[in-house]
Amino acid sequence: MPESVDLLAIEDAARRLERGELIAFPTETVYGLGADAENPIAVAKIYQAKGRPSNHPVIVHLAPEADLAYWAQSVSPDARKLIAAFWPGPLTLIVKRAEHIPDTVAGGQDSIGLRCPSHPVAQALLRAFKHGKGGVAAPSANKFGQVSPTTAQHVRDEFGDDMGGLLTCVLDGGQSEVGIESTIVDVSRGHVVLLRPGHITATQIADVLGSWPALPDHTAPRASGTLESHYAPHTPVVLVDGERLNEVLQKLHEHGRRVALMQHDADVHVPVLARISLPVDPAGFAYALYAALRAMDNANADVIVVQTPPTDEAWNGINDRLRRAAHDSSGILSRLLQD
Repeated sequence: MPESVDLLAIEDAARRLERGELIAFPTETVYGLGADAENPIAVAKIYQAKGRPSNHPVIVHLAPEADLAYWAQSVSPDARKLIAAFWPGPLTLIVKRAEHIPDTVAGGQDSIGLRCPSHPVAQALLRAFKHGKGGVAAPSANKFGQVSPTTAQHVRDEFGDDMGGLLTCVLDGGQSEVGIESTIVDVSRGHVVLLRPGHITATQIADVLGSWPALPDHTAPRASGTLESHYAPHTPVVLVDGERLNEVLQKLHEHGRRVALMQHDADVHVPVLARISLPVDPAGFAYALYAALRAMDNANADVIVVQTPPTDEAWNGINDRLRRAAHDSSGILSRLLQD
């Protein structure tokens, strides 16, 4: 986190947004790829840059003083309670989209995702953009489905310095403190539904509302980061329980496989190509997770083996991201262990 905000850089980035350009900026969760949410041509550049399906909605980031009535048809009492408890912070609310807001940010749906980030650089940008009255549509600043960036350098590594002219500015706000994407809660249909777990847990939401959020069903609106395969490096990812870790690593070693290992508390005695030890607490693990995945992806390994984290509620967001990262690697261990 920077000790101060570069106001000249903020003003420059805000003017770029107003001209319809793409910029990258830090939030407390991950870095976002931002465009003017009310400019469909600018928002289309996000989809083009990421290679993102046009029906996959993005989240609109708002300044703390933003007028929610401008963006939403209505804001329910439950939504207001959650806003009072968790904004600014890593919580996205899905509400009914105001009719004048273009549906490009919503993937064509009648709902919209809204969030007020707590990062000082993000807040300064949102207050400078359209004098605090605009919204910045911003999914994570990476190619669609791949590992989210938690530093400005991750963004540059992903796209290059100018990405062929689409990405015109990267604001550097240090490493994102939370490290995984926001919790997403749907309040658009008369009841509260937890669509994506994150730093803010279901228990914390229930403490505020007095009742537990429901789980999503087939009628739930589409939301960012909820596809089965997501947050994935190029190298296959396998989750292995700690008690089986040495056994699996030994078999891979015997077959000559190059392993990049991410562990937290296991006593590992098998040689591997690369290794990172992550913190044993969920906040520290989340903070380090995406940087570790990116580092292991650059290790030229055959597989990234991740020691499965605990299953306590505080780990739900982390386990959700790792499950999606490993989704397309089903069966990879069997293939790697074939002679």
